[in-house]
Amino acid sequence: MPVSPVADLAAAVQGGQDPSPIATAARERALADPHGSLISVLSLDQVQQQAAEVARRVQAGERLPLAGVPTVVKDNMNLTGTATTCGSRMLEHYVSPYTATALTRLQRAGAVIIGKANMDEFAMGSSTETGAFGGCRNPWDASRVPGGTSGGSAAAVASGLVPFSLGSDTGGSVRQPAGFTGVYGFKPTYGRVSRYGLVSHASSLDQIGPMATTATDLALILDAITGHDPQDATSLEAPSNFVAELGQDITGLRVGVIRESLSGNTPGVEAALNLMLDALRGLGATVAEISLPTLQHAVATYYLISTPEASSNLARFDGMVYGLRVDGADVNTSMAQARAQGFGAEVKRRILIGTYALSSGYYDAYYSKAMKVRRLIADDFNRAFTQFDILVTPTSPFPAFRSGEKISDPVAMYAADVDTVAVSLAGLPALSVPAGFETVDGQALPVGVQLIAPALSDERLITAAHALERAGAVSVKLAPGA
Repeated sequence: MPVSPVADLAAAVQGGQDPSPIATAARERALADPHGSLISVLSLDQVQQQAAEVARRVQAGERLPLAGVPTVVKDNMNLTGTATTCGSRMLEHYVSPYTATALTRLQRAGAVIIGKANMDEFAMGSSTETGAFGGCRNPWDASRVPGGTSGGSAAAVASGLVPFSLGSDTGGSVRQPAGFTGVYGFKPTYGRVSRYGLVSHASSLDQIGPMATTATDLALILDAITGHDPQDATSLEAPSNFVAELGQDITGLRVGVIRESLSGNTPGVEAALNLMLDALRGLGATVAEISLPTLQHAVATYYLISTPEASSNLARFDGMVYGLRVDGADVNTSMAQARAQGFGAEVKRRILIGTYALSSGYYDAYYSKAMKVRRLIADDFNRAFTQFDILVTPTSPFPAFRSGEKISDPVAMYAADVDTVAVSLAGLPALSVPAGFETVDGQALPVGVQLIAPALSDERLITAAHALERAGAVSVKLAPGA
């Protein structure tokens, strides 16, 4: 069995180890990070105050499942007294006056937040290259991207800065970077983790999810952050049983391989997928192919839904109440200049696409039709789950690409999410599992395989991953130098 860094560290702190040196060491690693994983690091006082509170609670007899475990969170999650930039000049000087529910729950469980992770601007991109404060590099090969938009969160775990992190996933932004960096990345069922305090990209798609190196650690984190939140009208009442369901036998598990995901993959991705399927068979699962024909429309549908939602959500950033303010001759000029200077090229592109799709004369032709296709995609998944317990695809059809390779070709960049966006459209839970490596130009690059479950069957994915770990089929390796 692989070591469980989160579980082991929490057990040590619960047993009396001082969490302050642990948190301070993690902060020092973050300050020295060569990969650009973080946008900001909390002050020493902020980190030590959190650690001291953990120590006080442990000494008072509390049982904290994440006691003293350092973590980083994506910089689109509000944390009181810290900058929340969303990787944008628009929010460069914004300081959060409140804390996101997911982060409140992390801290309640004993975690110590040491910094805010790098990201694509306003969570728009697939490579963590569009942020205003510099891109992030893949710890496995610094010439390549870590994926996006939660690339900083993934790189921080893959390089050993912290044992786990939180990202946000709109169309694959936790799963794809997890696959590119060789760690676990989990997107919960839409509504299982509160979005309160998460800066919105596309409200009907966004979900907060963890990245870690073992299934046990994922279970601990998810038990801490899931649950209904009265401050989020979309959050669900659903019991959390992640740790309780670890260790279950998966004999008889019905695994469906989505046929539409089997073409266009690199040889290494294809080999990793086949090895994962063989491992599942070895654990007693049955494996068969199934077709979900509407998935061919998933990428187009995703962008015709996410960009209008982004256009609507980003309308609030006008330079008047908060964010970048640019003085102009009048209010309209000031707003226009604030948005022109505050937003980067990718954000502007998506605002324009989304506004166009919602405009008079085009709403029915684009947005309304995309919403109908979204329902058809969800129906395809529902039919598949009458035959199978989980579905499997690659996380991405290729391993991490080189920095700059796709940044000037939006269509090629959007295609990087071809295996992940349909899951988000259907609101389903999915887990990117580290599945091996592909050698490209002499460099071993991680490859991920995606497991998908029916809505509210999130625990099933963690159970399957845990079974694969026990069988020796999955064991996360940190990047060289970690």
